[in-house]
Amino acid sequence: MTAHRPLSAPLDRPIRLAVLISGGGTTLTNLVARITAGTLSAAIPLVIASRPDCGGIARAKEVGLRCEVIERKGFANVNEFSEAIFGLCREAAVDLVVCGGFLSLLTVPADYSGRVMNIHPSLIPAFSGKGFHGHHVHEAVLARGAKVSGCTVHFVDDEYDHGPIIAQRVVPVADSDTADLLAARVFAAECEALPAAIRLFASGRLEIEDGRVRSVRA
Repeated sequence: MTAHRPLSAPLDRPIRLAVLISGGGTTLTNLVARITAGTLSAAIPLVIASRPDCGGIARAKEVGLRCEVIERKGFANVNEFSEAIFGLCREAAVDLVVCGGFLSLLTVPADYSGRVMNIHPSLIPAFSGKGFHGHHVHEAVLARGAKVSGCTVHFVDDEYDHGPIIAQRVVPVADSDTADLLAARVFAAECEALPAAIRLFASGRLEIEDGRVRSVRA
């Protein structure tokens, strides 16, 4: 994926987000809080859950967001599953798709290339890929004895945790850390990094060149 111009024109309105979830919806809750506080100019016309028992479904409904459930097992292959998801995104006129703890592999169609972001709770390429999600990441960081961890916002391609990196934030790992303590510290970094990346996208300041994301001046 190579671009020599911004991935989107600057928006003169709130950016329209679809948020994809597979768990408790903490990333969704953070985005809603930022929107409510006026620090993120965005709207969330669509939430898609990969399982009917996602805790995030209740969180979405509590704040009046449309939430649809699309299960991978209901489709013959990843392409059909992905088309069902992106079909809803098109219907909702979504500018940017945000994967917030979404665990299913996607095939990104051409019209959404460079328009799907993921937030991952480690410094990619460390502790990333299939099977590295949630507490599995933090437990692996502690088991390896890493001295720092953090989060990564990246564009999604057709592999797990692989697309061009937009932003990373580093947090320390303490000798006394548990997975819960480290997870809380990383999530605090995620809460800042993801809205910042969305703002850059909405301002038309991101481009991809030779597989690397660059921030261009407004």
